[in-house]
Amino acid sequence: MNSSVISYGGRVQSTAMLVLAGTGQLPIDAALFANVGDDSEHPATLRYVREVALPWATRHGVPIHILNRVRRDQSTETLWQRLTRQGSRSIPIPVRMSNGAPGTRSCTADFKIRVIGRWLKQHGANADNPATVNIGISVDEIHRANTRRVEPYERIAYPLLELGLRRTDCARIIAGAGLPVPPKSACFFCPFHRPTTWTAMRIEEPELFDKACQLEDLLNDRRAVLGKDPVYLTRFNRPLRNVVSPGVQFLPLAAEGDGACDSGWCMT
Repeated sequence: MNSSVISYGGRVQSTAMLVLAGTGQLPIDAALFANVGDDSEHPATLRYVREVALPWATRHGVPIHILNRVRRDQSTETLWQRLTRQGSRSIPIPVRMSNGAPGTRSCTADFKIRVIGRWLKQHGANADNPATVNIGISVDEIHRANTRRVEPYERIAYPLLELGLRRTDCARIIAGAGLPVPPKSACFFCPFHRPTTWTAMRIEEPELFDKACQLEDLLNDRRAVLGKDPVYLTRFNRPLRNVVSPGVQFLPLAAEGDGACDSGWCMT
């Protein structure tokens, strides 16, 4: 029999799927949370997963497995470690290039998709017996569905689309279960953050904001040594600390991302 899992990202949509599973409305075997690292995930997301979602799911018979990226030598690797490792030239996050275009992104594939895939294969999923991976994409973000290659060991399902649920419906489902609605989830240094998100971080979480600025500095110090153009965590072609000011108010743009990767994996 094929197994069925939730790709759990700690976001509103995947938490709604968790509630549906815990109340018997979505048959699944487990929820899989691929943790890109305690030093990389936003602390609010980690608190929600560990202090709210995990205890609730356990009480309702839904196992949540928190998964880490494991290297060939069996050591764990976080996204922050890969970005800051001495001598590393890898930039797996979608930084903005000097011309404003987003750079190549491999963080989702390496730290989410492959981590979950490894767990699935270890538990019997293969091309002849694929696992069903339920991804939390709601009707109002249907454009995010079917945007990545499906691996041989999996079958992708979108139960929220099948149920016709919007994000507001998901929030209602979560609140109806007596749970707080989770915050938006993303790596705290994600280049997909809106300017308003960066501004709020600078005001409310200055140490986290400074750490993101330090990462941007580190990446550009390395690129300068290599004779390469600088990269940025925003689309403004300037260092983050010079773009974001507590006194500057940004209006959200319709075409701008909301801090969620568009693969349907990172922040669902």
